[in-house]
Amino acid sequence: MEDTIILYASSVHLNSVLVIAKFINKHHPSISIIILSNAPDSAASSITSEASSITYHRLPTPDIPPNIITNPVELLFEVPRLNNPNVKQYLEQISQKTNVKAFIIDFFCNSAFEVSTSLNIPTYFYVSSGGFGLCAFLHFPTTDEIIPQDIGDLNDYLEIPGCPPVHSLDFPKGMFFRHTNTHNHFLDTARNMRKANGILVNSFDALEYRSKAALLNGICVPNGPTPQVLFVAPLVTGMNSRKGDSEHECLSWLDSQPSKSVIFLCFGRKGFFSKQQLQEIATGLENSGHRFLWSVRNPPGINNEDPDLETLLPEGFLERTKERGFVIKSWAPQKEVLSHESVGGFVTHCGRSSILEAVSFGVPMIGFPIYAEQRMNRVFMVEEMKVSLPLDEAGDGLVTSGELEKRVKELMGSVSGKAIRQRVNELKVSGEAAVKEGGSSVVDLDKFIKLVIG
Repeated sequence: MEDTIILYASSVHLNSVLVIAKFINKHHPSISIIILSNAPDSAASSITSEASSITYHRLPTPDIPPNIITNPVELLFEVPRLNNPNVKQYLEQISQKTNVKAFIIDFFCNSAFEVSTSLNIPTYFYVSSGGFGLCAFLHFPTTDEIIPQDIGDLNDYLEIPGCPPVHSLDFPKGMFFRHTNTHNHFLDTARNMRKANGILVNSFDALEYRSKAALLNGICVPNGPTPQVLFVAPLVTGMNSRKGDSEHECLSWLDSQPSKSVIFLCFGRKGFFSKQQLQEIATGLENSGHRFLWSVRNPPGINNEDPDLETLLPEGFLERTKERGFVIKSWAPQKEVLSHESVGGFVTHCGRSSILEAVSFGVPMIGFPIYAEQRMNRVFMVEEMKVSLPLDEAGDGLVTSGELEKRVKELMGSVSGKAIRQRVNELKVSGEAAVKEGGSSVVDLDKFIKLVIG
C-alpha cells in the first residue's frame, strides 16, 4: 500500500493548507496527499488538478443545532467537532487502502485530535498564524493558570516566552473570557498541541528566529515536553503573474506609475469598515499627497455587490485624487499588485497570508488590524519582525485621517520607513532561500517527512 499524508483544513484555512500540500508534493512527489475539508470541491480544484498525487475529499457539512453558536469563531471550531463521526469513518476506510503516515490538523479542526489519536495515527498540527502566534497559543494554558482574572479584564501586558510584551487587549477576543465556549476551544487546542507528534508552522527561520528558538528550547511549555516544531514557509505562489486580456485594470494603471511610489490598501475577505472609517481613510490618503491604490468594500449590513463610492467617500474625493489615486470596488488581485514594481507600501489588516505575501515581494507595511489574531500580529510585525509601522486607534476605535496621513508619509519618505524597506528586502532574499534546496524550510520539511515516512 502507498504512503499517505492527510491534511484536514477548516474552510477559512483551506487555501493555506492547499499550498503546503503542494510544497510537500514538489519535494516528495511519491507521497500521496489527501486533503479533507467541508469546503466546496471547486475551492481545491486549482491545486489538485496540477498534481495527480494530491486528492481532495469533501466532508459533508453537519447540521448545526440552532441557537448554540454565539460567534463566528466558535462556529469554526464547532463544525469540525460535529463532523468527527464522518472524519472517523473516513480515516478508518482510507486506512484499509493506504498507509496513513500522518494526519495534519488545521488549528480550527482541533476536535479531530481525539479521533486520529484513538486510531493510533501520528497527529500533527498546522499553525497558519506563525511562530510568535504559536508561542502565545502553546503558552496559553500556563497564561490561563497564572493570571488571576480573565484576559479581557486584565488591561495589562502579558509576558510570553519568545515574544515581545503583548497587551491583553491585543489578544484574540475569543481568548478573553473563561466562561465562553470559544475560550475553551482555544484552551483545548493548546493542550492538544502540546501532546501532538509535531507542529508545522507557516513561517521561515529568518522572519521569526526568536520564536523558533523559544519553541525549540521548550520554554513555551513550562515543566512539560514540547512537540517537534518545524517552519515551512514562505509558500507564496503566483508571483508576477499577468493574465493578458483578463488582467485587472488596476495593473495597467500601476504600469504608468513611478517605481515604489504607490501605497496599496487592501484588507482581506472580511475587511469591512464603517462609512465614517472609510471617510477617515480617504481624507488621510488625500492629505498624504502620495499615490495610492485602494480596495474598498461596502460597510457591514450593505449587501450591494459594488460599493457606491460617491456616497461612501468624501464629496469630490474621487475627482480631486484622480491623477494619483485608483479606487477598486471590492476585490483586488493582491499578489499581482504586491509584486508590481510601482508598489512601495502596503496598508494591511495583518492577516498571516498578507504578511507573507508582502515579505515575499519586499513590500514594507502599515498595520491596520481588524479581527481575529490580527492585533497580536501587528505587535509582532512592528516589535520583532520590524516589517511594519503601526496605526494607532483613537479612543472611539477609529483610525483618524491624521494618523493614517502621518504613517503613510513616514513609510514612504522617512528614515524609519527606509529602514523598514531595507529590512523587508533582506527578508525577501531570506524567504527565497528558505524554499530552495538546502534552505531552512525545505530542511524542516525533510525532517517532517523523515519522521513520518522514515
